Amino acid sequence: MSEMIPQSEYRRLLLDDVPMIDLRAPVEFAKGAFPGSVNCPLMTDSEREAVGTRYKEQGQNAAIALGHQLVNGAVKQSRVDAWVSQVTARPDTVLYCFRGGLRSQLSQGWLAEAGYQRPYIEGGYKGMRGFLINQTDKVAEQADLLILGGMTGCGKTDFLNERRDSVDLEGLANHRGSSFGRRIGGQPSQIDFENRLAIELMRHQDAGHQQLLLEDESRLIGRESIPLTLFDAMTQAPRVMLEVSNEARIAQITKDYVTTMANDYLAQDAEQGFAEFENYLLGSLDRIRRRLGGALHQDLRQRMTDALAEQARSGNVDGHSGWISLMLSHYYDPMYRYQLEKMTAPVLFQGSPEAVHQFLNERGAR
Repeated sequence: MSEMIPQSEYRRLLLDDVPMIDLRAPVEFAKGAFPGSVNCPLMTDSEREAVGTRYKEQGQNAAIALGHQLVNGAVKQSRVDAWVSQVTARPDTVLYCFRGGLRSQLSQGWLAEAGYQRPYIEGGYKGMRGFLINQTDKVAEQADLLILGGMTGCGKTDFLNERRDSVDLEGLANHRGSSFGRRIGGQPSQIDFENRLAIELMRHQDAGHQQLLLEDESRLIGRESIPLTLFDAMTQAPRVMLEVSNEARIAQITKDYVTTMANDYLAQDAEQGFAEFENYLLGSLDRIRRRLGGALHQDLRQRMTDALAEQARSGNVDGHSGWISLMLSHYYDPMYRYQLEKMTAPVLFQGSPEAVHQFLNERGAR
């Protein structure tokens, strides 16, 4: 086995979900890493900072000497034990640091002394990160991109997830993209979101799909920002539009933001889950108070409070239809119509979910 995996293998490593040990310090890992990687650092944050300062003041040799002084004896053994544990569990594990330099080579040598021969990745994190950015840019430039639109509550995400030629941006961002879109577990870092997105775009490309279907999104999905090259391509791409009844939209919103979210909170904490769910729903409404206006916000909040009280008493969620219907007619629908008036991209087809599926299937088969 080669001691170093060349850059030409980046695509295989990422698409095959090869397990990786990220040797960078925890603060580096928290900013962004690759799916499936585990952080078993060579140095802690404070050790890395001290070595970096020594490097700036006295040069590389002095920095290396300090690193060996800090990571020695029992400390060194604990680091090696962590790597051995990962490699024992997943023998195909590979190593990477920031640039595929000293940290990778040193860790590889210590692992070899412990009896485990594992390669490190040429270019490290920086190399693979650049590769993924380029892959997203290529897809934005080359893909036959289609955007799925429709009024709030028409079930765009569910529709996307029924298709193999789509990528779910909101799923990758762990956010539904609206003022009520926050999900349990929080959102990934911006870099993690971009890395996951690039890998999903590569999977889509390798599957041989003729078209790429994405949901109509603003630049921000919660706090995640869609890469600019892709977002620019999305704004210019043709649309297909879902059309469903108001009753179906209210039912969809009730499922997504009431039933599912309440169940998620209760699954996380049986005792305090419903209170946390109430805080989520009321807090989401309060965050858009200025956009709603005082009177509408007060009306909606009272309706929501009454519906939550009934849900807590009986489990019945039907009472939520009142505030949802009012939100649609007085907030989401006017905003959607305004955005439609500004849209310059062509609409290729609009109709029921069944009709849009049929249109996309026929178009993708051409």
